[in-house]
Amino acid sequence: MKKIGVSQKIKILGALLLSSIFCVIVITIYLNQNNIKDATIVNIAGKQRMLTQRITKNIFYLYQTRANNFVEIDNAIDEFKYGLETLRDGNALLKISEAPTEKIANQISKVSVMWATFEKNTVEFKKAILNNDIEKLNSILEYIYQTNNKLLEEVDEIVTLYTEHIEEKTAFIKNFQYLSFSFLFIFSLYSLVQLRQIESHANEFLEKYKKISSSDITEIEPIEIETEKEFIEMADNINFFINKVNSAMNYSEVALEQSRLASEKLQDLTDEFEDIIGELENKSEIVKSIDRSEDIAIESSDNLIKTTKKLNDLKKQLDSILKVVENKS
Repeated sequence: MKKIGVSQKIKILGALLLSSIFCVIVITIYLNQNNIKDATIVNIAGKQRMLTQRITKNIFYLYQTRANNFVEIDNAIDEFKYGLETLRDGNALLKISEAPTEKIANQISKVSVMWATFEKNTVEFKKAILNNDIEKLNSILEYIYQTNNKLLEEVDEIVTLYTEHIEEKTAFIKNFQYLSFSFLFIFSLYSLVQLRQIESHANEFLEKYKKISSSDITEIEPIEIETEKEFIEMADNINFFINKVNSAMNYSEVALEQSRLASEKLQDLTDEFEDIIGELENKSEIVKSIDRSEDIAIESSDNLIKTTKKLNDLKKQLDSILKVVENKS
């Protein structure tokens, strides 16, 4: 299984944490902005109820006074139509979208149908006032009296549906915030646990490294550690150095032992030749040959001694390297 590096793990945890916080903030702001727009929509829908009552009130007032000033009633009609279109189709200027649910859209359509008939009767009422058509006025007033409360109830239903929709969104926002904060809290704890593990692995690595530094050069053992990628790479590098030191030490000890054995063999040969020389009659010729052999043996022995000295120097250099490593740790 591929190990994840310490730096990579920290980057991943940091990126996820920052991304989560950013997403929570952006979504919360977006939902809150939608709530502000929803409040505007509820105000428009609530105003529609007031406008129906204003229109009805003005109709009965004009009927009683027989006045033909239709400014107030026309303004109320135009405002009601504008509000109804805004609720149904949305409004780019106010940044209001069309009906958010099918149920609300159906209710608005129902009110639109009722309003079309109601507005038509309002127009007929103004004509009857101007013509002083009493029979027509009475007929229209009867219609207004019967349908006004029904239209008011249907408009009020729009307000109720929008209010329920907003309450559901508000509940969703609260639940989302609770879940988001819970997630961030749990993720933060997880991040702390991961960081503590990284710290623990680092301490474990340092402890094993200190043991190496305090060990005898002949007792160095490789580091065995399975944690983050960086620690494994560091352990591999140190183990490579340890193997090199152990290999050099083994080679030095073998060479020293072979030099010692060679010196002993040469000494034995020299002793044997001296015994043989004492038994030979013609010593002068043989002595010269033996002397030459001894010179060669002595020279070989000197060379072996020099080699042994160099091997000892190599061992001292290895000891010096180890001391430098210990001082750096």
